[in-house]
Amino acid sequence: MDSCYFAVTKPSSSSSSAILNFQGVSSVGVRSSQKSLRAAPSQLCWPLSRPNKKYQNFVYRRTSQNLSFKTFKGPILAEAGKQVNSMDSSGITLVTGATGGVGRRVVDVLRNKRLPVRILVRNEEKARRMLGADVDLVVGDVTKSSTLLPEYFKGVTSVINAVSVIVGPKEGDTPDRAKYSQGIKFFEPEIKGDSPEMVEYIGMKNLINVVKENVGLCTGKLVFGYEGNSFKELPWGALDDVVMGGVSQSTFQIDLTGGENGGPTGLFKGVVTTANNGGFASIRTKNFFEPENLSAYDGLELRLKGDGRRYKLIVRISRDWDAVGYTLSFDSVEGWQSVRLPFSSLRPIFRARTVLDAPPFDPSQIMSLQLMFSKFESDGKLNPTFKEGPFELPVSCIRAYLKDTITPRFIHVSSAGVTRPERPGIDLSKQPPAVRLNKELGFILTFKLKGEDEIRESGIPYTIIRPCALTEEPAGADLIFDQGDNITGKISREEVARICVAALKSPYACDKTFEVKSVIPFSEPFTVDPENPPPEKDYNEYFKTLKDGITGKESLEKTPIPV
Repeated sequence: MDSCYFAVTKPSSSSSSAILNFQGVSSVGVRSSQKSLRAAPSQLCWPLSRPNKKYQNFVYRRTSQNLSFKTFKGPILAEAGKQVNSMDSSGITLVTGATGGVGRRVVDVLRNKRLPVRILVRNEEKARRMLGADVDLVVGDVTKSSTLLPEYFKGVTSVINAVSVIVGPKEGDTPDRAKYSQGIKFFEPEIKGDSPEMVEYIGMKNLINVVKENVGLCTGKLVFGYEGNSFKELPWGALDDVVMGGVSQSTFQIDLTGGENGGPTGLFKGVVTTANNGGFASIRTKNFFEPENLSAYDGLELRLKGDGRRYKLIVRISRDWDAVGYTLSFDSVEGWQSVRLPFSSLRPIFRARTVLDAPPFDPSQIMSLQLMFSKFESDGKLNPTFKEGPFELPVSCIRAYLKDTITPRFIHVSSAGVTRPERPGIDLSKQPPAVRLNKELGFILTFKLKGEDEIRESGIPYTIIRPCALTEEPAGADLIFDQGDNITGKISREEVARICVAALKSPYACDKTFEVKSVIPFSEPFTVDPENPPPEKDYNEYFKTLKDGITGKESLEKTPIPV
């Protein structure tokens, strides 16, 4: 069955049927350990009342056409219910720049919280010496896209990016670089290694491109169908109760004018009957060439035109044709609606019986989908909305979704001051060295801002943290969170690391850009009594004060407020 070639044939003037062809295959069936139950292709035919030119010839191929991505907006009208199988949704947090001052502290915080962490570094020996031999480590360079191998990102559901261009002092600083390490002004700094453009901008683009498929987009991921100007096809074919001796019939077509607002939609339609002990009709996809990885998402959302009936979605994670299907029924209402089916609510079913010892559902290994209208639920229960006769279910798209309470998936450590070099009317003499020397340092802040913009435009749920001057002081001082890129001051690297990890779980930090500093002035060192450390902060209280859409770029065309 996996090697067959599906096509839906448009009715000709001499025929009143739309036929699902299994080209090159003499029969189809469901395999079992005892025997194969088969149906001839001639039985897989749905009779139409008359030829209808709005149904398009539709040939399934392995490739798909992806146009610009838009999503349906509107309320979710149906939600799946009882949770059966729970799964670990924490995933792996990838830390980039893990050997830097902030990055290595991020790794320590994650490990102390017993959260799965993987690090991406350029120098394996240095990383293992610094972080331990047992660290989950991959070697790559964000400035070289060829080194960011897809397998590095399997299982990764969030990223904390602490990669930064290296700025070092020329001759004249103290031999142990104490001034530089403390964030104190030093004279004649210079870029060490790759340029700001390569690290902060090109590197950011490379990193975002490779993680987008793994960390999840706010708009979701189109799996099948029409959504705005996007289309993605799947190889659907009819699988009805004829395989069990019944005589129900169904088909799948593309209806070019049957969708919302007269647009195109997929159409699952048929006639279902209980004759010959039957009672179900379904369409099922051919196994995907590669498993569909939806581990970054929380479930599947179907945009469909309901008819008041209860249908099933069946998801399989095995290439075996006759395998356990992870199933959820959903009730439709009259008219167009969105139905969300959480992965956590899928039940392992085999031939309408719950499989108690089935492996957990793995959303990274989705191999096929099946839509079904059936008399049967599971474990002897009957569908309360079932009735014999014709049915139609237009399904314009299926997409993976993130649940409504979205938390950041990409945390980026940037820098305060990124909008200031180009801000009109600013007094550079009162600004930190990086602002005054932006041009001399390869336009470091300009490219940091361009990198931030790449994140904001990526569709990935994000948090952009702009620390003021970084110090080696301990965490614990009171903090000031601000927006608009106006503040100066200092902050502990340890504190920034804690903020990064806290942002991963906070919906209040999602899609926010902010600056942060300690209330302690530069002239005063901050110390902590190891015997009586300050309590760990509830960073959510800070995140709650943040507003959407404030980046400081809005000040580039007007005079800033003096700091």
